Amino acid sequence: MTETTEQNYRIIGSYAALGDSFTEGVGDPGPGGLFLGWADRLAVLLADQRPEGDFRYANLAVRGRLLDQIVAEQVPRARELAPDLVSFCAGGNDIIRPGSDPDDVAERFEAAVADLTAACGQVMITTGFDTRGVPVLKHLRGKVATYSAHVRAIADRYDCPVLDLWSLKSVQDRRAWDDDRLHLSPEGHTRVALRAAQVLGLEVPADPDQPWPPQQPRGSVDVTRDNIQWAREYLVPWIGRRLRGESSGDHVEAKRPDLLPL
Repeated sequence: MTETTEQNYRIIGSYAALGDSFTEGVGDPGPGGLFLGWADRLAVLLADQRPEGDFRYANLAVRGRLLDQIVAEQVPRARELAPDLVSFCAGGNDIIRPGSDPDDVAERFEAAVADLTAACGQVMITTGFDTRGVPVLKHLRGKVATYSAHVRAIADRYDCPVLDLWSLKSVQDRRAWDDDRLHLSPEGHTRVALRAAQVLGLEVPADPDQPWPPQQPRGSVDVTRDNIQWAREYLVPWIGRRLRGESSGDHVEAKRPDLLPL
């Protein structure tokens, strides 16, 4: 860790997380019916670097939000709050939509990054996951890779730290994902939080890419049964919402819209 990096994270006294279900923490149940997630867990790690009560955190993310919705609803609020750190993860829901253009999404993403960097401190942005092992999404791997390449180029232009989810091999394990296979499990969120902390120069209590414990191999009958159950319980409702133009985030509000002490 360089002296400059260490100084950077030690002056982070406030953090706002922007995004969709990934940043809201879906898949990682918390108290009161809310979700925790990687951003909440990162906030705890950042708060541990400060005197007690001297760190504030907001989470503006809402599940199902498209990039333009995040830009319209969350970016202006982040500019008002002007925290020392913003995490900005957006565009994933756009990329998985049929006919979407990752080049076009990236242009709009860059405009938002320019807006955020002009008003806030550091802006950490994220790449997409490698979807090669994800049912339904694996055929979109090329689009996700293209978008992630754009994100890295944008990060270079605006001097943003990058939370590189594509290279985080541990989340390619099935155990890193929730039963719906679209959102991370609590352990998956924990590993992303640890990687994010590393990106910001913090020393972390565990390696986010440490191997998972070995598992007994599963027979093809069990795998097929699980796939059928998953399709009935999660895939069919997910497709139905898309056809009806509905979102899982309809009528959902940000769980932590203000910078509050942590």
